[in-house]
Amino acid sequence: MKVTHALTDVYCLLATWLLFFPNAPYILTDLFHLQRNLDMPIWFDLILILSFAWTGLLFGFLSLWDLEKILSTRFKLVYVRSISILMLFAGSFGIYLGRYLRWNSWDILTEPLNIIYDISDRFINPWQHPRTWGMTIAMFFFLSMMYWSFRVIVKRENSCVNTLV
Repeated sequence: MKVTHALTDVYCLLATWLLFFPNAPYILTDLFHLQRNLDMPIWFDLILILSFAWTGLLFGFLSLWDLEKILSTRFKLVYVRSISILMLFAGSFGIYLGRYLRWNSWDILTEPLNIIYDISDRFINPWQHPRTWGMTIAMFFFLSMMYWSFRVIVKRENSCVNTLV
């Protein structure tokens, strides 16, 4: 009975976290709006968007790292890493849902059937939605590269500090 409650807690944590995680890296897709403007130089807009995107990525990755720490108290490391990879992929799909289908996190409460329809259609008929899977896979590889690079940098930094002490 206790194990069932523990798994239910984990599933609720994962679902809630995943509902909001795509909002952090989503800001990267605002680069699509970058265009020349007579009122403001393009470099200003680029720096502004990249500053927000960097902050979103950083805090999104830190939240994934925190999630891994919580999960590692209940699961083996290989399962935690697998869940992280799955969450990065699901988050990438969530970015697609927000950017192209214009869904946001709160719509799961206001229009759950429409979201479920859009999501299930893309899984049932993947060949009819190449843009969905192209963008999702590209974003997944990008986010994965960034996330695992952060992990390597932090691990390297920790090992360098330990050798200096």
